[in-house]
Amino acid sequence: MANLDEEISRRRTFAIISHPDAGKTTLTEKLLLFGGAIHIAGAVKSNKIKKTATSDWMEIEKQRGISVATSVMGFDYGKYKINILDTPGHQDFAEDTYRTLTAVDSVIIVVDVAKGVEQQTRKLMEVCRMRNTPVIIFVNKLDREGRDPFDILDELEAELKIAVRPLSWPINIGAKFKGVYNIYEHSLDLFTPDKQKATERVEIDDINSPLIDEAVGETDAAKLREDLELIEGVYPEFSVDDYLAARTAPVFFGSALNTFGVKELLDCFVKIAPSPKPVQAEEKTVSPSDPGFSGFVFKIHANMDPNHRSCIAFVKICSGRFERNAPYKHVRTGKTLRFASPTAFMAQKKSIVDEAFPGDIVGIPDTGNFKIGDTITSGEEIHFRGLPSFSPEMFMYIENTDPMKSKQLDKGVRQLMDEGVAQMFTHQFNGRKIIGTVGQLQFEVIQYRLLHEYGAQCRWEPMSMYKACWIESDDAAALENFKKRKHQFMATDREGRDVFMADSRFVLQMAQTDFPKIRFHFTSEF
Repeated sequence: MANLDEEISRRRTFAIISHPDAGKTTLTEKLLLFGGAIHIAGAVKSNKIKKTATSDWMEIEKQRGISVATSVMGFDYGKYKINILDTPGHQDFAEDTYRTLTAVDSVIIVVDVAKGVEQQTRKLMEVCRMRNTPVIIFVNKLDREGRDPFDILDELEAELKIAVRPLSWPINIGAKFKGVYNIYEHSLDLFTPDKQKATERVEIDDINSPLIDEAVGETDAAKLREDLELIEGVYPEFSVDDYLAARTAPVFFGSALNTFGVKELLDCFVKIAPSPKPVQAEEKTVSPSDPGFSGFVFKIHANMDPNHRSCIAFVKICSGRFERNAPYKHVRTGKTLRFASPTAFMAQKKSIVDEAFPGDIVGIPDTGNFKIGDTITSGEEIHFRGLPSFSPEMFMYIENTDPMKSKQLDKGVRQLMDEGVAQMFTHQFNGRKIIGTVGQLQFEVIQYRLLHEYGAQCRWEPMSMYKACWIESDDAAALENFKKRKHQFMATDREGRDVFMADSRFVLQMAQTDFPKIRFHFTSEF
C-alpha cells in the first residue's frame, strides 16, 4: 500500500491560464513531452497536419484551433506526479475556467512577449487573488519580436497587482534571440530553433565565466551581466514562502513552440509548487491527510467518447484515498454509490484507476446522478463550496427544427446543461425554453454539438433580455404577489427555482425598488 503522506507530497495539481493565442496549449504539450507522456508534439494550428494538439480533443476545437473545454492530463515526472488542467482561454468559456481554478493548488500564467498582459489574463488573475493561489508566469514567444523584458516585468506588476521576480533571463529577443540564462540554477541555455528536441545547456559556476563570452559573444555577455546586476539590485531575493503565500510570482522566459525554456520552468515548478492544500468545507477544514475520502465534482463532460453516449463527472480528490468499487456517499442525495470504472486522463485517452490520492482528478461515469459542486465522501456529511454558477449575459430561445428528433434534442440539451456549458430556463408565460450563456460562441458550440453528438438540429431565436436573477422571499404572500404582477417575466430554472427575467436594467431596478421583501440573486449559490 502506498503511503498517503508520501503520495500527497509528490502531487502537483495546477492549471495553465492565459489570453487566447498566448501559447497555452502549446506549453501544455511541451510539458507532456518532458513527462514522456507524448512523443511528438501535435501541430495545433496547421490543418494540413492531421495530428492536432493532444489536449484539444473535441471536434469543434480541432476545426477552430481553440480550446473549448478544460482538459485534464496526468503524468509522472521524476519522483513527482503532475496533474495539468489546460483551460480554455477564450472569454466565452470563462465560467469553465473559473470553476477549474477551484480544483487546483497553483497556476501557471502564459503571457505573449509582444502583447503583454491582456484583459482575460487580468480577470483570471483576480480569481487567483481571491483564492490566494500561487502563480508562476511564463513569458512566451521570445523567438519573435517583442517588448523589452524589463518593460514586461513592470507591466506584469502593474496589471496583475503582484510582485514579480525573474528566475531566468533572455539574451536578446526575436531574430537575435540567443538563449536564456537560468538564474535559479546558474546555467546558460543556448537556443537552437527546434520544435521536437530540447536545447543545449552550458553549466556555469560564475556569471563572469569566459564560457558565457564564448557561447554568446562578448557584447551580449556584457549586456547579460549588466541586466543581471540590475535585477539583483531592483528585485528582492527570491523567497519560496512569498511565492507560496501568493505575494510574489516567479517569471520564466522562453518559447514553447520551440520547446525552449520549458524544462527550466518545469524543473523549478516541481521543486517549489505546493502539494495539495487543505480545502474549506462548510462544516470544517478538510486536510489532504485526513483518512476519510472526500472530493467534489467541478466539471461534467458529455460524450468524451463519441462511440459511447456517456457523461463523465470530474472529481477533484481533497482527502484520503479513493478506491475503485468502494462504497461512497453522495452527500446531496444521501445515496451510496460504487464506481466500477473510475478513469484517469491523458487528454481523451482514459485508463481505469484502482486508487487515487488528494490532488488527483478522477473521471466517474455519470448517468445523471451528479451536478457541478456535488460532494462525495466515505460517509462523512460535508459540503464543499465555492463553485459558483453566474447569472448568464446572453439569451436565446432554442427551437427544434426537426420534430422527428425532439427526444434527441431534449436529451442533448439536458446533458449539455449538466456540463455547465450554459443554463436553461423555462418561460412561465409561453412555456418556451430559453438558453442563457456567458458568451456568443457558446451558442455555436451547443448547436454544433447537438448536431454532431446527438443528431439533433436546433435554431436560435433572439430575445431581448438584460439579466436573469433568482428570487426568494421570507414572505410567501409577497412572493406570490410578485410572481402574479410580473408573470410575463417569470421563468423557472432546471431545479424549479423562480427566476425573474428582466429585459432591461431599468425594469430590474424598478422591481428591486417596488418589492423590498424580495431578494434578487445573481449567482445560483444562495
